[in-house]
Amino acid sequence: MVVAADTIMGMTENDPQGPKRRRRRRSRRRGSGNQSGAAQQKPAQSPSEQKETKGRRRRPQRNQQRNPQRNQHKAQQNRMVTRDETSAGGLVVSGLAEAVNDAGEVDLGRIYVALIGRLDRRGRLLWSMPKGHVEPDEELGATAEREVWEETGVYGETFADLGVIDYWFVSEGVRIHKTVHHHLLRFVDGDLNDEDPEVTEVAWIPVSELIEHLAYADERKLARTAHDLLPELAREEKAAGRATPR
Repeated sequence: MVVAADTIMGMTENDPQGPKRRRRRRSRRRGSGNQSGAAQQKPAQSPSEQKETKGRRRRPQRNQQRNPQRNQHKAQQNRMVTRDETSAGGLVVSGLAEAVNDAGEVDLGRIYVALIGRLDRRGRLLWSMPKGHVEPDEELGATAEREVWEETGVYGETFADLGVIDYWFVSEGVRIHKTVHHHLLRFVDGDLNDEDPEVTEVAWIPVSELIEHLAYADERKLARTAHDLLPELAREEKAAGRATPR
């Protein structure tokens, strides 16, 4: 069938809905393929939702930055060589028997112990108990006597255990677990000197001032143990008729 030209013109020119419907259909087709179109925009988020969303986005990024460093540090520790070391030393004590009065009371201010002082990197003088490395086939008590003599110039005989300290440190790429055995030594002979090149000063310190002199917390704990032990040991020395050599 042949349609008249004016009829076709009437559909395109006089029908206002024809072209508009076609434009809307084209608009929808364009919008359906374009995610940035106005019809595809997400509803606005509240400030609290925006903050929560940002937190969820950033959290994996922080983990990605931190975890490799932590894992690398752990891997280095696992690869690091570990070594055990043992040292011995302690406190050489003078004036035990003389510190006990007739009533059996003990004056800790009359009992003296020898300490060594070393300068740290900041130039501060730090006081500690003398000690050193245990030689092969050497007993702990013998090491304590030798190290005290080498570092203070005073010779003493071990007569009681004071306590054990252990700690970790790293030296030249090696993790070292060090255990130090401390003893009480009875003064026998000698004069204080600082001839040891690693020692800056040596001094007799009253036991009543020992805790406040020591620079390290673990040795201060041993000093408190000495406070508890020395009164009874002093009474035993006096009862045995011993006197401190002068």
